[in-house]
Amino acid sequence: MRIPKILFLTLLWVCTGTLAQNKQLLYDFTEIPQSLLINPGVQTDFKWYAGVPGISGLSFQAGSSGVSAYDLFAADGIDFNTKVRDRLLGGMTTRDELSGTQQIELLNVGFRSNDPNVFYSFGIYNESDAIGYWFQDYAILAIEGNADRLNQRFDLGDLKTRGEMMNVFHFGVNKKMNNKLTVGGRAKIYSSILDFNSTRNKGFFVTRPGQNNLLSSTFNADMKWRTSGINALKAAENEEDIPGTILKRGFFGGNLGLGIDLGLTYQLNKQTVFTASLLDLGFIYHSNDVENYTLKGDVTTEGVEVILPQDVLDPNRDFWQDLVDNIEEIVPFENNFNNYITFRPTKLYASLRYNWGEQALRGADCDCGPYVTSSNRVPKFVNGVGGQLYMINRPRGPQAAITAFYQRRFGNIMAVKATYTADKFTYTNIGFGLNLQAGPVNLYLMADNLLAYRNIADSRYASFQLGLNIISWGKK
Repeated sequence: MRIPKILFLTLLWVCTGTLAQNKQLLYDFTEIPQSLLINPGVQTDFKWYAGVPGISGLSFQAGSSGVSAYDLFAADGIDFNTKVRDRLLGGMTTRDELSGTQQIELLNVGFRSNDPNVFYSFGIYNESDAIGYWFQDYAILAIEGNADRLNQRFDLGDLKTRGEMMNVFHFGVNKKMNNKLTVGGRAKIYSSILDFNSTRNKGFFVTRPGQNNLLSSTFNADMKWRTSGINALKAAENEEDIPGTILKRGFFGGNLGLGIDLGLTYQLNKQTVFTASLLDLGFIYHSNDVENYTLKGDVTTEGVEVILPQDVLDPNRDFWQDLVDNIEEIVPFENNFNNYITFRPTKLYASLRYNWGEQALRGADCDCGPYVTSSNRVPKFVNGVGGQLYMINRPRGPQAAITAFYQRRFGNIMAVKATYTADKFTYTNIGFGLNLQAGPVNLYLMADNLLAYRNIADSRYASFQLGLNIISWGKK
């Protein structure tokens, strides 16, 4: 099937310009307002905050669990074709992936209600997410062919990919229930700009010795490629109005969906804290600008069959076209405009943190944060250490990552967080996050996989986050 140009460019941009959404540095970094977006039940000290539009929450992440650019293009004296066979065909499996995400905040505001135990937040952000798994059997057919692979079934289900771009409108409520428990929830409206997915493919292709000819090939397929918003962007490409189309579809002119986030923080004792959150439990209903493609059927052919001598004497007989027409009739390639539903990649976070050291504010006989003289929140310590769990639902099943972290506060002006994370992309991911406070101005910078910066081309994972906020603390 022919993939539209705009779809290919979008997938390429998302995957190369932006891992699978794990924000372990930002999670439970309570000095930063954006931590509410990862756990709506985080403990907050803010009276109010406002993100600077466009730069209050930038997040770019990309990962490859198979090979890096360095594995294929390094000047190491190994022939490129040998690298392709050994490292792609021989070194990767269908569970290896290329995935990426990006988020850009358009609006993010939070404020404390008249009840000091309740905090509200709302805003809009743009998000893109894409994942493609290594199509092993397709690659073997394309590179090596099937001449030496008689009786081997090539699995058509190796094709598994999905991608989406949308604006997310959200409203959250955070409430301290008592001195131990804080809970939160966030409602979301998804306004889809574009979507493509092909995740439920089945079938096979196999070549065997023939009875009436040298070889017999069997093609059994049940495949789907579903899209929405692609045709609108193709039309806008011709009219040079892609930004306007993206803007329109992102603000309720595309396909809509609903979702929720849930979260909590529980104080096991004065120094030990448990947190958990469940994000993007939701769906999008695609009924606007939908176009789908299907390939379904079962055919066995032994190639061109010629009846002598009459077929040879017929000058109008096109044997190859007859073969193609016969196969297409039995295994039709069709398109339709049926509505469909997609579910968001739901994410789960959990952490356990132990705090110690002198509290950030001494002499305050109250529940205090590090920047105020009085508040309704729990005290904060100088040091914190613990572990985090992250899981995300993906087309080939859940993916998980574990993180060990250390946090440190330096008075009222700076806080840092260092992490070590192990996942399917890398076992040597060391990250560092820095939060700076200059009066009401809040700036944070975070980066993952720092050891890989010695050789970017050999890196299989990269992540960067930054934000700029205006914050006020204390009681309303």
